[in-house]
Amino acid sequence: QVQLVESGGGLVQAGGSLRLSCAASGRTVSSYSMSMGWFRQAPGKEREFVAAISWSGGSTYYTDSVKGRFTISRENAKNTVYLQMNSLKPEDTAVYYCAADIVARLRVGEAGSWGQGTQVTVSS
Repeated sequence: QVQLVESGGGLVQAGGSLRLSCAASGRTVSSYSMSMGWFRQAPGKEREFVAAISWSGGSTYYTDSVKGRFTISRENAKNTVYLQMNSLKPEDTAVYYCAADIVARLRVGEAGSWGQGTQVTVSS
């Protein structure tokens, strides 16, 4: 099991930027298969996959709506993953959750470990 703690959420104007952080602790999956990712959920909406990154190779995956605007990265030594969000839009408003599992599960919205979530609000 992996414990995940998100931080960095807040209120920004449309077109602004924000960086989310997720610190992982506890047991982890094999280094060659472990991935971490970000999901978001707006009120009345289903949880949506946003981005993921493999821990060993750094391969990244993004949902179409954030490509070119969001960047996921990680610092292995700190067991931390980041989500840099640029050109934010009101429709990006949601609670953002950090998650950990193999990438195949993350990409379909499933994960063995979830963070508590951090609120991101984008005003128009």
